[in-house]
Amino acid sequence: MVFLSIVVPCYNEEESVGIFLKEIQNILPGKGFEVIFINDGSSDNTLDEIRNLANENSNVKYLSFSRNFGKESAIYAGLKNASGDLVCLIDADLQHPPSLIPKMIESIVHEGYDVAAARRVSRKGEPKIKSFFSHMFYKVFNRISRMDLVEGATDFRVMTRQVVDSVMELSEYNRFSKGLFNWVGYNTKWIEYENIERMVGETTWSFRALVRYSMEGIIAFSTVPLSIVIFLGFIFSLVAFAYMIFIILKYLLYSDPVQGFATIMSVILFLGSVQLLSIGIVGKYLEKTYTETKRRPIYLVKESNINED
Repeated sequence: MVFLSIVVPCYNEEESVGIFLKEIQNILPGKGFEVIFINDGSSDNTLDEIRNLANENSNVKYLSFSRNFGKESAIYAGLKNASGDLVCLIDADLQHPPSLIPKMIESIVHEGYDVAAARRVSRKGEPKIKSFFSHMFYKVFNRISRMDLVEGATDFRVMTRQVVDSVMELSEYNRFSKGLFNWVGYNTKWIEYENIERMVGETTWSFRALVRYSMEGIIAFSTVPLSIVIFLGFIFSLVAFAYMIFIILKYLLYSDPVQGFATIMSVILFLGSVQLLSIGIVGKYLEKTYTETKRRPIYLVKESNINED
C-alpha cells in the first residue's frame, strides 16, 4: 500500500481549509495519507484553523512561515517535508477538484506513469481579459523557450518519490514550478477538467500578480529577450548609419540643410524608449542573478508540528 502526502499551500484560506480537509477525508477514507498545510504568512486566522485541524487529526501536519514568501516557496517547503511514496500538490480553495486524486493515483500505480497532472480545458467564470492574456502567455512561452508548457496546466498533480526528489535537486531561489516540473521530464499523464470557481473567500491572485508571475516564468526559462535586445540594437544601428549617409549625401549633392525638428525629436524619443526598455530587460536578468548569488533561504519556518513525535 502506497502512502500519500498531500501538500497544500495556503494564504488567507481560513474559510477553506476545514472544508478542504473534509473533502479529502471523504475521498480518501483511511489513514494512508498525510495532509501538509503550508501557511504562507497569512494575515487572517488561517494558522489558527490549521492548528485546530492538526489537534483533531493526527495525519494533519503544518508549517507556518515567518512572513509571506510566495506560493513558489510554499510549494518547495511542502515537497521538501513530504514523506509519502506519492506526493500530491493541490490548492486549498477547491478550485483543484480533490475528486481527481484517486484517478491520479490509479494512473501512477496501475498505468506506470511518473506524474499525473491536471489541466483546465475551460476558463468558465474568469474575466475574458485574464483568459486572453493566459492564452498569450503559453503561446509566447512555448515560442521563445526550449520547453513546451501544456496550456491550462496547473500545479495540481500527483508525483512519485523519484520525481519529487528530482525537483528538490533544483534549489534555485527564483522558482517557477510549472517550468521546473516540465524541465525534470518523466512520463506525465494529463487529466482534463472544467474550471471550478471558488466556493468561499476571494482569490489573492490579482491581474498584476499574474503578469509578474508570467514574467518570472519567461525570464527563468528563456534568454530570448536578451537576444531580442541585441537584435534591436543591431537593426537600429544599421538604420541610423544608413540615415546618416543619406543626410550627408543630400547635403553634399543638393546643399539641403537638415530640417524637421519634430521628426528629430520623435526619433530621439523613440530610440530613448527602446534603450530604456532594453536596459530594463537586461536589468531583470541581473536582478535574478543578484538574488541567486545571495544564497538566502527560500523560506523561514516560524512554527511547525512536523517531526514533533
